[in-house]
Amino acid sequence: MVGAVLILWSVPVHTVEPVVETDVLIVGSGPAGASAALALSTYGVPNIVVTRYASLADTPRAHITNQRTMEVLRDLGVEQDVVAQATPQHLMGNTTFCTSLAGEELGRVRSWGNDPLVQAAHDLASPTRMCDMPQHLMEPVLVDAAVARGTHLRFSTVYKSFVQDADGVTVTVEDRLRGDEYTIRAKYLIGADGGRSKVAEDAGLPMGGQMGVAGSINIVFDADLSKYTAHRPSTLYWVLAPGATVGGIGAGLVRNVRPWNEWMIVWGYDVTAGAPDLTTEYAESIVRRLVGDDEIPVTIKSSSAWTVNEMYAETYSNGRVFCAGDATHRHPPSNGLGSNTSVQDAYNLAWKLRLVLDGTASPKLLDTYTAERAPVGRQIVTRANKSIGETAPIFEALDGLSPQSPEQLWANIAARKDATEAAEKQRARLREAIAFKVYEFNAHGVDLNQRYVSDAVVPDGTEDPGFERDPELYHQPSSRPGAKLPHAWITAGDRTLSTLDAAGQGRFTLFTGIGGDCWVRAAEAVGLDIATAVVGPGQQYEDPYGDWARLSDVSDSGVLLVRPDGYVAFRYGTAVGDAEALLGDAVRRILGHG
Repeated sequence: MVGAVLILWSVPVHTVEPVVETDVLIVGSGPAGASAALALSTYGVPNIVVTRYASLADTPRAHITNQRTMEVLRDLGVEQDVVAQATPQHLMGNTTFCTSLAGEELGRVRSWGNDPLVQAAHDLASPTRMCDMPQHLMEPVLVDAAVARGTHLRFSTVYKSFVQDADGVTVTVEDRLRGDEYTIRAKYLIGADGGRSKVAEDAGLPMGGQMGVAGSINIVFDADLSKYTAHRPSTLYWVLAPGATVGGIGAGLVRNVRPWNEWMIVWGYDVTAGAPDLTTEYAESIVRRLVGDDEIPVTIKSSSAWTVNEMYAETYSNGRVFCAGDATHRHPPSNGLGSNTSVQDAYNLAWKLRLVLDGTASPKLLDTYTAERAPVGRQIVTRANKSIGETAPIFEALDGLSPQSPEQLWANIAARKDATEAAEKQRARLREAIAFKVYEFNAHGVDLNQRYVSDAVVPDGTEDPGFERDPELYHQPSSRPGAKLPHAWITAGDRTLSTLDAAGQGRFTLFTGIGGDCWVRAAEAVGLDIATAVVGPGQQYEDPYGDWARLSDVSDSGVLLVRPDGYVAFRYGTAVGDAEALLGDAVRRILGHG
């Protein structure tokens, strides 16, 4: 064919944007988001984590890791990864008050369980030890384990908005590398996006309290300060520095990040005037003022300004949208409660999502997340801010609150060494004021005494005896429904393990003893995956020290039903003929079917 013409027909092509789908979308990769991802992936729940940042935390930020959080990490299989990198408990505990690290020492508090009596209480309360695990080391442990178990992680991905309906949540995100937006369809959304949470804002979560009550600066630096600190090892060194700020008095915090070469200073500023210019020269001047040594080599690594907040969410969810961590409780770092509460929020929520997603539980179970965690959030916000106010008596003991010249304040500090009646009274006031800081640095009850009241807990009809001692300072173990399962060392053959190790693993666990066969049969009949732990001579587990018999607070034939998060959900004191009906009714109620 001569002169043939090839004609190409133009056919319109319709591209369909792929839909990214998952069961749970988590916004934020901090302690709350990373813990939620780790727990969900451990339970086999598909999830995606998006974070606006290009990396995980690059500064120490949160660091105190208490026993309850370590119990959570133990159950999720990463406890030893944390222990391997953390500063151990025995190097945390000489909280020191001084005029500078190189200057005069005013007193110390045995902190974070290092008082011998408190250490004994720690040993009795848990199979774990608290430690100091800075956030830039903690986040990789949590995220790496989550990703290894199935989490999909997307860096440089900004949450923009969500729309929810009866079946799920459609979330719009922006890829910061490409500059385009796309949607992720999830059955549930978790907002773990920090103290300025846009997810919480978009969800309309009601908040109590206020933001921006004070200003603070973090300065991260390297310096070998071992000659000032190794003989009094501590996580925290408080420096009372007269003349250091406007108004003639100031206090700064020198925090150990890694013994004894990496540090962070927390320094206040007048929030009404705005943050100062954070130059390297400014940061180094603050470091040298608090260290008290102008010759020691110092390398400034970073400086950042932030505000102290006193705000908490009254409701943690709206429909299929849940928030956790700093998105729901915003407070200063006093007591070291922030990341701990964030991890525990996520742990509380994850098992409930798992059971609802697989159809085992009714969505009503998710209502118990707010019922259980909102009171805890409110408590820790109040406690953290109260701890700040409890520093004032130290200044008062040194006559440091009234306007005076720096020279006069130094003279007041020096006067405590005089051989006078007034100086003796001053010394007594100072000792009492410093000792009172145990409410910040040894609040064992705040860490472990959380009790839940919700529809996921079945009351046993007994009267609550309350606490025998100060519930903020002292942990009181209890097997009452709504309390954390008491720790006791039990044995299985040649293995010694905690009662907490016999529970967890994403399942309900039924504890009973000799004569409790009716409860074991009931557990097999209720249609739920319930592990059983029979404790007694010749049984699955034995109680060689007799601690479990005392702490369980039921007879050998009685029963405790423990939730996947280690909290007692149901208790009955003895064997009973209608065990199957009682346990079945309890399980249905806990799962939202009752």
